[in-house]
Amino acid sequence: MADSQSRNPNLPKNADEQIARLRQALVQNAECGTTHYNLAVALIGKQEFVEAEKELHDAIDCSPTMAEAYVQLGGLCLQRGDIEGCYRFNQRATKARAGFAEGYANMGFVLLQLVDGKNAKEDEEKVDKAIKNLKKAIIHNKNFVQAYTTLGTAYFMKGLVEEGVKANLQALAVQPQFPIAHNNLAVAYLELKDYKKAIEHCDIAVELGFDVNPALLEELAPHRDA
Repeated sequence: MADSQSRNPNLPKNADEQIARLRQALVQNAECGTTHYNLAVALIGKQEFVEAEKELHDAIDCSPTMAEAYVQLGGLCLQRGDIEGCYRFNQRATKARAGFAEGYANMGFVLLQLVDGKNAKEDEEKVDKAIKNLKKAIIHNKNFVQAYTTLGTAYFMKGLVEEGVKANLQALAVQPQFPIAHNNLAVAYLELKDYKKAIEHCDIAVELGFDVNPALLEELAPHRDA
């Protein structure tokens, strides 16, 4: 069977050629936000983060409602350890485009990362706010599997194990082979002392290639022969 290059000789041969083509396109039309964005994504793939960040800002200047560009900027912030910056850019993504599920889900994720155990009241507020954002993400995209599992984690952090189980089961209803959900369910069912289900989901997570915590495997081991 012929490969894609032989079927379409106009496709770029590699990332460098793709970047060169996008730069040439910008020479022809510097006001195209999509081209700036695509160039930024290609540059991120080559880990040229400084130039990619500039292109993302250019993309937003040309297309202020390009929520994906804000999310990518948030990802660059996260990559350099700026968690608050990541949150702010994802917040701007949801303002740039109403109902942008990824922005809400990312805000939920970031808020959970900001829980540091230093102030119980503040931590609780962060988790509650994360839950609200994750629910919004799911409202706008009912098939957002990562939002379900992150929501499950937020519930677990509040000690709401049953709610966390439900969220992860909803993730599996969307994608039955999602390993994170199986791992999360193994942990939750172990806490609920439902060892049969804990072992079942743990084994599926392992089969799917998930790096299950050795402590979980060790804790489940005595219950395999029960």
